[in-house]
Amino acid sequence: MQSEFIFLFSYTFKTSAMLTSKTLIIFLRMSLIAFLIFFSLVSYAQHDSLILKTGDVIVGEIKSLDKGVVTIETDYSKSDFTIEWSGIKEIYSITPFLITLKNGERINGTFHSVDTTVIIKSEDGKQINTVVDDIVYLKGLKSNFWGRVHASVDAGLSITKANNLKQYNVRSAVGYLADRWLVELYYDDLRTNQDSVAETKRTEAGGSFTYFLPRDWYLIGAVTTLANTEQDLKQRLTAKAGIGKYFIHTNKSYWGVSAGIASNNETFTNGKEKRNSAEGYFGSELNLFDIGDFSLLTNAYAYPNLTESGRWRVDFKLDSKYDLPKDFYIKFGITVNYDNRPAEAGKETDYVYVFAVGWEL
Repeated sequence: MQSEFIFLFSYTFKTSAMLTSKTLIIFLRMSLIAFLIFFSLVSYAQHDSLILKTGDVIVGEIKSLDKGVVTIETDYSKSDFTIEWSGIKEIYSITPFLITLKNGERINGTFHSVDTTVIIKSEDGKQINTVVDDIVYLKGLKSNFWGRVHASVDAGLSITKANNLKQYNVRSAVGYLADRWLVELYYDDLRTNQDSVAETKRTEAGGSFTYFLPRDWYLIGAVTTLANTEQDLKQRLTAKAGIGKYFIHTNKSYWGVSAGIASNNETFTNGKEKRNSAEGYFGSELNLFDIGDFSLLTNAYAYPNLTESGRWRVDFKLDSKYDLPKDFYIKFGITVNYDNRPAEAGKETDYVYVFAVGWEL
C-alpha cells in the first residue's frame, strides 16, 4: 500500500511538472471560478426566503412585519418589496428578530418553517411551534435607530377671498419602538384668521411611554396638553398612568383597553381661577389596517373627576387614511373634546374636522 502511494504521488508530481504555462493559467482560472461560485452559494444561503401561497419564491433580507405587511429587501431591486403577510405560506430565515405573537408574547430569536409549522428559537434556547398567521410583528434586531422610527405629517390650507378667511391645520406624529417599550410624540394645530373676527386657535400635543408585559398586557404613562379658544382654555395639562391589555392583536387589527389615574391642571383665558384636580380614566383604542388601501384609527377616553363631584370629560379621536404612491396619503379626521363643566357655560363641546394630504416614514 505504501509503495502504491509513493507511485501515485510521484506520478502526480511528474505530470504536474509537465504542465505548460497555458494549462496552468486555465487551472487557476477554473479554481477562481469555482471559488466565486462557492462564495455566491454561501452568500445566497444566508438570505431570507419567502414562499408565497401562489408558489412564488422571494429571496432577500426581511426587514420588518407591521400591520399585516412584510417588507423585504432584495439584491435585484432598488426598492424594497412589500407583501401581504396573509399571502405567505412558508418562511425561512437565520436573521435574529424581535417577534410578537398573536397572544402578546414577545421573543428575541430566529425562526423558520417546516411545512405549515413555524419553529421559533429564542435567544435562551426555548423553542416555540406556531403557524405563520400567529406572527403579528417582526423587527430585525440589527436594525439601526432609523429602522425603528415611524413618523407621519399631514397639513391642509384653505384661503377664501370673502372676509379674507385663512385656515390651516397640521397633524404630526413620531415614535420609536425598542424591544420592550414604545415612545410616541404628537403635535396637532389648527388656526383660523378672518376679518372682523377673533382668531380661532386649537393646539394639542403630547407624549406617551408604553412598556409591554407578557400576554398582551402593557403599562402606559402619558402627558398631554391642550389649548383652545372655543372652551377658553389657555392650557390643560394632563398627566396619566395606567395599565392596559390588547384583546385583539392580529395582522388585520388590534383593539386595546386601558384604565388608570390622571392629574388635570387647567388655566383659562377668561380670567377664571385655575383648576387642579385628580381624575380616573378608562379608554379604548381600535386600529383597522387591512381594508385594502384604507386604514382607520380611533380612540376614546373618559375622565370621571375624583375631586370635583359630578364632573367628567371625554376625548375622542378618529383618523381614516387612504394610501397613495410614494408613502403619501389622504386623511380625514375628527377630534372631539367634551367637558360637562367648562370654564364658560354653553361651551361644553369643542370639535375639529380635518381633511389633509400627508406623508409617512
